[in-house]
Amino acid sequence: MLTLTLRKVALALATLPALSAAAPLTLDQALEFALQRSEATRSARAGVASAAQAARAAGQLPDPTLSVGVDNLPVTGAERFSTTADSMTMKRIGVSQEWLSSEKRAARQSAAQAAVERETVLEQSARAQTRLQTALAYLDAYYAAETLKLTTLTEHHLHEELEAAKGRLTSAAGNSQEVLAMTSARGAAEDESQEVRQIEATAVLVLQRWIGRQPDELAPPVLGSTVDEPAYVASHPGVLAARRDVDVARQEATLAATNVKPNWSWQVSYGQRTGLSDLVSFGVSIPLPVSPAERQDREAASKLALVDKAEASLTEATRAATAEYRSLASDHQRLAERIERYRLGVLGPAQQRTQAALAGYRSNQVSLLTLFEARHSEVEVQRKLLALRRELSKTQAQLAFKPLVAGGAP
Repeated sequence: MLTLTLRKVALALATLPALSAAAPLTLDQALEFALQRSEATRSARAGVASAAQAARAAGQLPDPTLSVGVDNLPVTGAERFSTTADSMTMKRIGVSQEWLSSEKRAARQSAAQAAVERETVLEQSARAQTRLQTALAYLDAYYAAETLKLTTLTEHHLHEELEAAKGRLTSAAGNSQEVLAMTSARGAAEDESQEVRQIEATAVLVLQRWIGRQPDELAPPVLGSTVDEPAYVASHPGVLAARRDVDVARQEATLAATNVKPNWSWQVSYGQRTGLSDLVSFGVSIPLPVSPAERQDREAASKLALVDKAEASLTEATRAATAEYRSLASDHQRLAERIERYRLGVLGPAQQRTQAALAGYRSNQVSLLTLFEARHSEVEVQRKLLALRRELSKTQAQLAFKPLVAGGAP
């Protein structure tokens, strides 16, 4: 029994590190965490809710007005302030209602609904911007960690080579110049690693600002698919917002045109008299546009000018989105070509050089400094290639997360 218990305890202790080790944070998880805590998206959602509530009220008639009063109340003589002494005194209660035509109410409803659609685009833009900034921060943190691995590898190589140089100096096979060179190089590598650690720490802090937690390890980023130029431009946040601004301006211009026809109001009241018959009054109030060319027409012209302004802004936003896509697509193609060319034309020969130098050093045909230079050159090539991949990933992230389709607005 005791043996069985000890085996269970040993098994639990053996599996504890595996259970406690946190899985690497993925890009999709980081994006979801960022959306959950984003105050910008919360603010945008509140804007949508506000516009939706306003739209529900836009098509309603104004509230009726209740009126209560006393007509022909004596204020002098023996009967002053008496509501029953004079037969002309009447206590009155009534209600009035401003009436909007169905056409005008429909125009108000359409303008309010256009505002809802504009706020919806702004909410989607806030989500897309949050995802984009989180993805860029994730890429900076991930590639900073990968760069640190390379600088740490250089430190490891220099430690081995310094120990080898000291051993060769002891056996009189080497010289002090090798030891001094290796010592200086190791100090420079340690300083460089410290600098990269600082860069990584800053990048992780920026990522933590978006996701609200400290990531232990980042998984290799998997970016979403990109879209072609027409889809990118059509779903660009600036273009969609400008298009909704045009819709709002047009609906408001239509609403202003309906103001040429004034709103009628009707009233009805009931009057109570002492000793005489009670009275009922009713009527209709009709505003008279005495100078429509100076007021109503100018208001409509003002709204039409805003339509022209919104349409011009839409054209500019479309041009800017088109130029942005072409610039990003050009950078993406250029970086992809450079990475392939660099991988085949630079990294391959650098790796072969390192292998040849290592073989030569083992056969005492090349010096330790030659091996160090070959290894260092290969690591520098790998760092350059890593920097190119980082730039390519950030460009692809902008192509994938900027438009309000696919990765930009799930």
